[in-house]
Amino acid sequence: MGLFDKNPFGHNLFIKKWLIRILAVLSHQRYKRFNTLEIEGSDIIRSLPDKNVLFVSNHQTYFADVVAMFHVFNASLSGREDSIKNLGYIWQPKLNMYYVAAAETMRKSLLTKIMAYAGSVSVERTWRSEGQDVKRQVKMSDISSIGKALNDGWVITFPQGTTTPWKPLRKGTAHIIKKYKPVVVPVVIDGFRRSFDKKGLRVKKKGILQSMVIKEPLQIDYENETSESIIEKLEYAIEQHPSFLKVISKKDLLAFEEENKQREWKQS
Repeated sequence: MGLFDKNPFGHNLFIKKWLIRILAVLSHQRYKRFNTLEIEGSDIIRSLPDKNVLFVSNHQTYFADVVAMFHVFNASLSGREDSIKNLGYIWQPKLNMYYVAAAETMRKSLLTKIMAYAGSVSVERTWRSEGQDVKRQVKMSDISSIGKALNDGWVITFPQGTTTPWKPLRKGTAHIIKKYKPVVVPVVIDGFRRSFDKKGLRVKKKGILQSMVIKEPLQIDYENETSESIIEKLEYAIEQHPSFLKVISKKDLLAFEEENKQREWKQS
């Protein structure tokens, strides 16, 4: 890698590498010391191709989820077996790894702009803006940006577009899958809502068991499956289908209710 090499989005790879290293050092203890991160599926990460891989996950905080994935994926590629101990794995991070995030969120502060440079594919939300519900057309440039990232490497997406559980998945995810035909890898996370604030920047509670399960890639008929069929398959894979409401843990329900109360209190 040369000093002036750039990725398809024009980001300098030398700068990106150092940003990832610094952010990893600053965040590592959030998953290893203050809380515990239980991982399953490192072997699946090592078996994936270098590009055109789409990770599809449920969402519990703005940033703690995706930062944890950067740790886990890089640790797995460095030979760690379901573990992120020994931070040396981040010295040579995978630089062609991206995550889809709302452009509105990534423009809010210096920290979010730094995190955006480290790997965000920023898109305009079509259903919400400035805290208000809206209805906007999907920007084809956003779809193209995700396609550009897939052509270069791995992309992490949270198709519900919200940290609220059991919300419907956005159909745009199915459109991306049918158009670019990536390897689709489901990821299921838990415990992040209980251990972090909604933004995922502040440790809210210590001693929480967080978990991340990386599942086998989905079998998808890109040509013949309908978008509705793909969405339903994803909902089951990331355990966000309405049927999972019947088996929700009491701890998750209490944490979600507490989060809603705090949000209502701040708005009042």
